[in-house]
Formats: sequence, C-alpha cells, structure tokens
Amino acid sequence: MALLIVDVQNDFCPGGALGVAGGDRIIPVINRYIELLGGKGALVITSRDWHPPVTRHFQEFGGLWPAHCVAGTRGAMFHEGLALPPDSLIFSKGMDPERDDYSALSALDAGETPLSELLRQEGIGRLYVCGLATDYCVRQTTLDALNEGLEIVVLTDAVAGVDLAPGDSKRALAEMRAGGARLADYAEVAADD
Repeated sequence: MALLIVDVQNDFCPGGALGVAGGDRIIPVINRYIELLGGKGALVITSRDWHPPVTRHFQEFGGLWPAHCVAGTRGAMFHEGLALPPDSLIFSKGMDPERDDYSALSALDAGETPLSELLRQEGIGRLYVCGLATDYCVRQTTLDALNEGLEIVVLTDAVAGVDLAPGDSKRALAEMRAGGARLADYAEVAADD
C-alpha cells in the first residue's frame, strides 16, 4: 500500500498564487495519515506541480489558471507544515508546456519513471489519496488510478477543493465514488486491518 499526497504546495495554500480555501487546514490531518500509514508500512509518495514559466496551463498563455508552482520557486515548494519522511518519494508533473497534467499518475521521479510504473514495480495494490485540489488533481489522479486497476481510498478529511463552480468538490467526490473509489476518514482508516 501507499499514501499519495497530491500537490500540497505553497501556491495551493491560502496566500499562494492559486490558494485553495482551507488548503492549509488539511496539513495536520495529512501528517497524522503519514504517521498512521507509514507505521503500517505504507510507501509515502508526494506529487507536485513543477511548471515551466511559459506553459499553456497558465492564463497568460491561453490556459485556465494564473501562474503557479513554477519550478524552483517558493510557491512550488511543499508547505513547510507538511511532515514528509526523509524516505518519501517525490514525483513532479506539469513540466510539458503543452499539457495540463492534472494526474499524479503521469508524474515523473528524478529518474523520469512515471508514478504509474513505480506503483506496478512496487506491487502497490491499495493507494490512499489526499491533498489538493479535490476537484482537479485529486479527482484526475484517483480516476486514472482506478483505470489502472488500483484499489483507491480517498481520504475525505485530508482534501480541499477549488470549487470554481459551487459544488465542484462535492461532485468530484461523487464521481470518484461512482468510479469505484472508497471515501473514508481518519477513524475509518485507523480501523482498517
């Protein structure tokens, strides 16, 4: 099993270039999951947006979003409150200026191995997913992972959404559940064997 922490970066937290309301409030909850699941032997993986300065993902170049998470900037760094273990694995996405890359499954590690490939190599069957944002990267990552045949548990108390349209996050959670994901909170996960 693995815990996948999606895009808990400064630019996605309040005060960032694309701050998600409550994006920083989920961090202590994620840290509890790191302790709980890491203690049960889960691999801890985190994804990050790692955009070039010029990408069609940004409004300035025809995309939907203001510039955010430009590689190497403070905004692209993980939030300082996130207690990542030293052996956690980091996967980057959004480097191709022609793609949006919402899904962490297409993210690459430093050796350019896609996350989907690493999960196969490690024999990961169950993936716990949390992070930002519910209605974009968490949603697409979950749907792609379900398509890969993985058992997915979305940690509902450790996600927060953009909600460009009111209710987007709620609809995204319903879509993930309809696709086969289990939605669970800390108490339910702690009770898992």
